[in-house]
Amino acid sequence: MTIAFFDFDGTITTKDTLWQIIRYHRGRAAMYAGIVQLLPALLRFKLKLLPAQEMKEQVLAYFFSEMPAAEFAAGCEKFCQEQLPKLIRPLALAAIRDHQKQGHHVVVVSASAQDWVAPWCRKENIVCLATRLEVKNKLLTGKIQGINCNGEEKVKRIREAYRLENFPVIYAYGDSNGDRPMLALAQHPSYRPFQ
Repeated sequence: MTIAFFDFDGTITTKDTLWQIIRYHRGRAAMYAGIVQLLPALLRFKLKLLPAQEMKEQVLAYFFSEMPAAEFAAGCEKFCQEQLPKLIRPLALAAIRDHQKQGHHVVVVSASAQDWVAPWCRKENIVCLATRLEVKNKLLTGKIQGINCNGEEKVKRIREAYRLENFPVIYAYGDSNGDRPMLALAQHPSYRPFQ
């Protein structure tokens, strides 16, 4: 049995989908106003003074804290139908379909939230392992549930979901340092293959 792991943002898509989902839900003007508000934190993140998870939670809290989870989920489903197809790299989709044709098990492993990755994965018959957003009293809190699915956490999620010894052949595709631990699992790692 062969398995293929794909990162999502930047590997399958041409852009980081977090900002795309913010723009879709909140509009361009609100997104830019938020970026101005978040600028001090974004600068600290760029200077490596703020951990990625903390930065992401500040962004999520600013735009989505207290939003009803059902409303967010419905917007994410619509985003996947209306906007996401324009962001998908044709070569990445062709690689996924090629693996599927050969009977390989295909998994997307993403630091983006499953809310806007899983609907696309379902449509393409792909398993989705992604960051989970915290919900309390049916409202988004702006926090991540557990750990952001990036770096070593990608490997942890993969190992929780699969016994890798059952897959003698492993492919992995990624485009950033956060994908390197996942790429290290594979006999066939590909770094930025679709760009």
